[in-house]
Amino acid sequence: MAYSPRKRAQSQIPHIRHWPQGGDKPKIQGFMGYKAGMTHALIVDYRPTSTTSGREVVMPVSVVETPPMKIAAARFYTDTNKGLQTIGEIWSDKLDAELAKRLSLPKKSKKPNWDLAKNSDDVRVLTYTQPKLVKGVPKKVPELREMRVSGGSIEDRIKYAKEILGKEISISDVLREGDMVDFLAITKGKGFQGHVQRWGVKLLTHKNSKHRRMIGTAGSWHPNWIQATVPQAGQMGYHQRTEYNKRVLKIGDNGEDITPAGGFPHYGKINGSYVLIHGSIPGPTKRVVGMRDAIRYRRGVKIEKTEISYISTTSKQGV
Repeated sequence: MAYSPRKRAQSQIPHIRHWPQGGDKPKIQGFMGYKAGMTHALIVDYRPTSTTSGREVVMPVSVVETPPMKIAAARFYTDTNKGLQTIGEIWSDKLDAELAKRLSLPKKSKKPNWDLAKNSDDVRVLTYTQPKLVKGVPKKVPELREMRVSGGSIEDRIKYAKEILGKEISISDVLREGDMVDFLAITKGKGFQGHVQRWGVKLLTHKNSKHRRMIGTAGSWHPNWIQATVPQAGQMGYHQRTEYNKRVLKIGDNGEDITPAGGFPHYGKINGSYVLIHGSIPGPTKRVVGMRDAIRYRRGVKIEKTEISYISTTSKQGV
């Protein structure tokens, strides 16, 4: 029942609800990219408690294409007894024309009022992607999401938000090789599925009448209604899920170094910057994925560059 209700996500763009505490310098705590696929690499095992620690092993890796994002606006919050409440926001005058297809853009102001940020307790920025730079994703309308600015004093964060307003930020401005990151994405949709496929309940015996892939009971006699804990058929997949503590193995600028022969299946070639992640991440190829500084990471691996001797670029299509 941990993931109930299992209904379709409202948006294909993942929503980041919580953020970790920041460091000494102000920085943006999140980024968005497009899932290209998976491959494997020969990497020296960096996990200190692993049975193969310090030895070269084959690791499955996920590839995420990360074109630069742009800062559309700065938003300021005050902390009240009802939670964070917005004070106001300041929009950039330099916005892409494609962003107007996502939302109604505000009118240009002659002089932005930065005095409203003086009483703020939290600073965030509205960022949007540039899918027009990605050949594997057949769309031009950017995704818009709010990212938190953390680190340093509140004055430093406001100054940092003012500096980057209307500018591009790259993945190297947000992440470093060796960082632990949480990945958020909408999983692959599987449509309407039955009881067994959706919940993993046991098949009924051969002596059962008329059906086997069904639940044996719809619940107790009282209360005299079907409770939410009863496993039933319904929507499976297309839910927002979070993968915690995924390690950034490599950040590159030239996607040709990692694109397999013939391109990634259902995606194609990577031309710009990319991120190499240890393990799998949610969602199908071409799906936009959100990245966030790890919120539950407390111990373990030190942040240092991973030793990678080989990344497979052989064809994934059996050619």
